[in-house]
Amino acid sequence: MEHVEHIVVRKVMWRVAPLLTLCYLISFIDKTNIGVAQLGMQKDLGLSDAAFGFGAGIFFVGYFLLEVPSNLALVRFGARRWIARIMVTWGVVVVLTALVQGETSFNIMRFLLGAAEAGFYPGALYFLAQWVPGEHRGKVIGLFLLANPVSTVIGAPLMGVLLDMHGFLGIDGWQWVFVITGLPALVMAVVVLVALPDSPAKAAWLTEPERQWLIEKMAAERAAAPATHGSAWRTLLDKRVLFLCLWFAAFPTAAYGLCLWLPTLIAEFDVSATVNGWLNAIPFFFAAVALYVWPRVAARSGNSYRQIAGCTLLGAVGLAGAAVSGNPVAQLGFISLAAVGMFAGQPIFWSIPSRLLVGAQAAAGLALINSVGNLGGFVGPYVVGAIKGATGSLSASMLFLAAVMVFAAVMAGVARKVFGGGPAAPAARTGNTPARTAQES
Repeated sequence: MEHVEHIVVRKVMWRVAPLLTLCYLISFIDKTNIGVAQLGMQKDLGLSDAAFGFGAGIFFVGYFLLEVPSNLALVRFGARRWIARIMVTWGVVVVLTALVQGETSFNIMRFLLGAAEAGFYPGALYFLAQWVPGEHRGKVIGLFLLANPVSTVIGAPLMGVLLDMHGFLGIDGWQWVFVITGLPALVMAVVVLVALPDSPAKAAWLTEPERQWLIEKMAAERAAAPATHGSAWRTLLDKRVLFLCLWFAAFPTAAYGLCLWLPTLIAEFDVSATVNGWLNAIPFFFAAVALYVWPRVAARSGNSYRQIAGCTLLGAVGLAGAAVSGNPVAQLGFISLAAVGMFAGQPIFWSIPSRLLVGAQAAAGLALINSVGNLGGFVGPYVVGAIKGATGSLSASMLFLAAVMVFAAVMAGVARKVFGGGPAAPAARTGNTPARTAQES
């Protein structure tokens, strides 16, 4: 008979992870739809490349300011209620972005979207950490992060079609992009309220033995985790957390720098908005496959830091190749390689802080890492836009993003020294399974 651990983990992967993954997919579409909408709105609003990059990136300033308070509120009020509140707020802001009239209103709505969405991503990671034992966490986080590239595989073609609806009912195509992509968040907020359990103790789909095993397992992990003292706010000064903030910043800098400008790069291939959307989806299809496969390879090898370094160096090679290639097919191939490198290492990265921090300290630490790191989401689009405006080409911008990925690879090597070979997964198994400590290396 199958061991209770595998039954419980499989149930969580089917009952909790898919719901959060779908919400994250909608989240990523709603924060990156600006890249496709740009093909129509930039001209209509009279925005320069630098102004558009600034407005696209200012999302992350609002995100940064409210991320930690939002995640602490999630702990206080419960994930189900707070995640639903976040989704309602950001859905409304996305729909209202269709009404922007110029640079100022564009910047305001992007800032408000960041403030509205603050807390969702680290809150979802914190919530998953309450349900998934440490040795399975990287795999589950990898499935959760699949929403990131899959959102582009699904969203880019859809938004291309919406952009080609220009003039339908007297509404511009870029306005349709915001109206249609904002509505799913409002619908899913209701689903979250109804379907997401607040904790394993309230999961009706677990049997009593399964529920008790999971509660005891997660309690044992929290008890065995490295001791943390003081309030959750003191965690914000933890040197380990600050190091992880700096390291993680490389990922959104490169990812958003590419995602938000990729439709512009593909537009140089002289294709329609619909075809642009389909071509835009190709690199993220490969990234989705890598997100599923690479964390499993890393889990078997045990070389987390080497795996992250390998991913990021692959991303650097892809970006550099896209910069120097003048052939559209080759460029798309190199960008696909870059997307694989940018995304595949992220679930491996996120398995590290969730083992170093527990409880409210974990909520605060994860939020800070994500919020400070995501300031790179402001830097990436803005610098790419500024370089494009100065040079008239995206090639030099791609080289900048390649350098960012090299920095991430170097930080992976430093992290191995900082954490002394890697954080342990300290949870002792309960029930009939022998105790085991998983050591990262």
